[in-house]
Amino acid sequence: MSVQLFSPEGMMQPVPYNHVSISTGARHVHVAGQIARDAEANPVATGDLTGQVEQALRNTARGLAGAGATFADVVRLRFFVTHWSPEKMDAFMAGVGNVAAELGIPQPFPPVSLIGVDYLFEPDVLVEVEAYAVLD
Repeated sequence: MSVQLFSPEGMMQPVPYNHVSISTGARHVHVAGQIARDAEANPVATGDLTGQVEQALRNTARGLAGAGATFADVVRLRFFVTHWSPEKMDAFMAGVGNVAAELGIPQPFPPVSLIGVDYLFEPDVLVEVEAYAVLD
């Protein structure tokens, strides 16, 4: 399996992610609903967007690993963030940056969407992550 990440000429630059991914492989891995909870479902980093992004990405990495994948196999990421506003970007990106090397998240990122929502799973949940990977 291979994942090719790129941004064609003429697309908005610079951005911290690639606009396009091409992958080949037969096994598709979908990891969804990753929030800032530990293995016992206890909230992590309540009220702290940076800390919740870190934990949600760590949980995403565990889900990928369970399927035999890593972030190098990811062809698309999607983040949902409650009550999004541009002022939250620094805290959000700090969370990603704090764990990128630890989790092997490619930089620039695979194609990624950040979607603002009113509410997630429970009131303390500020961010949710989905990852799509291709293997074999």
